[in-house]
Formats: sequence, C-alpha cells, structure tokens
Amino acid sequence: MTKPPKQDRATGAAPAPMLALDNQFCFALYSASHAVTRTYKPLLDGLGLTYPQYLVMLVLWEQDGILVKDIGARLFLDSGTLTPLLKRLEANGLVDRNRDLHDERQVRISLSPAGRALRAKALPIPEQLLCASGKEAAALGRLRTELSAVRDDLFKSIDDNM
Repeated sequence: MTKPPKQDRATGAAPAPMLALDNQFCFALYSASHAVTRTYKPLLDGLGLTYPQYLVMLVLWEQDGILVKDIGARLFLDSGTLTPLLKRLEANGLVDRNRDLHDERQVRISLSPAGRALRAKALPIPEQLLCASGKEAAALGRLRTELSAVRDDLFKSIDDNM
C-alpha cells in the first residue's frame, strides 16, 4: 500500500513536484554555496579575510595591478558591492588603490607587500576545502566545469532577453 502524498497546508492539495523545494536546482546550488562559505570561514579567519575578500585576493594573486572594473567583471560584482570590499582590504594593508595613470576615472588595485605575502599562507586552503568535501579533485573539477557552463548559459539568456 502506498502512502498518499503530503498535502499543502494552505490549499489542501498535493504539492506540485515542480514546486517541491528538494526538486529545485536553485536550492541545491544555494544551499551548497552556503555550505561552502561556512566551510571556508574558519580557514579564512586565520588570514583575516571574509569569503568575498578572499575572492578579490584570488583575482589579484592571478593578476596584480588591475582595474576595479576588471575585478568586478571577473567576480560578477558591481562597483557598489566591490568598492567597500576593496576599501576594507586597503584598510587592512593588503591592497593599494590608486587612480589609473592613463584614465583618472578608473581605479587600479595593486597588492601591497603584505597582500603578496598572504598568498603563501592561503596556499593550503584549496586542499583543505577539497578534503572537507569528501570528493575527488577530478569530480569537483567536472562539477565546476558544469556549473560554469550553467552560469554562462544563464547570463547569455539574461543578455538575450534585455
């Protein structure tokens, strides 16, 4: 004998499978992101960084001395979100913010000596997150590739509809 489906408290109807929370890709992604951020927190506390600040530092460790707009493009953040992060990193002595020599409307972000030195302390973090995930590096690499493709397709869809 099968159990009858649970009923929606508001309508008394069985929930539509398409609207069940556990069937939502967006919720799986959101809750996984939340778990990742919480896992990073104690690792980043030792560096004195928040997760968004860590992302900025990753960009700068790849390419030092870049424009704010380029950091924003890389992280999918607007300047209103990015500017306070950069000011905090500057106040903590990790980056320098200077007007671009060729276009004074632009701000260029460079690592300070302390920001460059912090990179060595951050090197173990990706491996620690990998261990905490309980997954193989190759499996997470495939998942990253798939999620990046989903992100790119969604942004393309947004751009096509504008």
